[in-house]
Amino acid sequence: MRKSLQSYRKVSVESEISIASPHRIIQMMFEGALQRLAQSRYAIDNNDIANKGIYIGKAVGLITGLNNSLDMDAGGDIAGNLSDLYDFMLRRISEANMNNDVQAIDDVSSILKTIKEGWDAIPPEMHHMASHTEAI
Repeated sequence: MRKSLQSYRKVSVESEISIASPHRIIQMMFEGALQRLAQSRYAIDNNDIANKGIYIGKAVGLITGLNNSLDMDAGGDIAGNLSDLYDFMLRRISEANMNNDVQAIDDVSSILKTIKEGWDAIPPEMHHMASHTEAI
């Protein structure tokens, strides 16, 4: 049953991505990163080292993807500041991984939630913009 549910979720996410706007894809990346961070924290709390590594790796991939989606030319200082924040988050996640540090996970989650709230507040008429700094 669990494997069937995982397969369904994967197909569901893939279908949503195939029709999603660039704005929605960035939202999904934020959501996915926050979920993986929560799962990482849970794994650390439960001394589940194998899953901690899996979830931290997925969170790193999503945050790296958010960083790579920045349009440094169009985004100016905002893009640079976001890139610096993403780099900081990646360093904190590495510390969390090495030291089983839930506070580092909480720090990253807090920053990511704040950025996501800003992203979610972008008016719908601006959603057509391709990268996540052109709309800011």
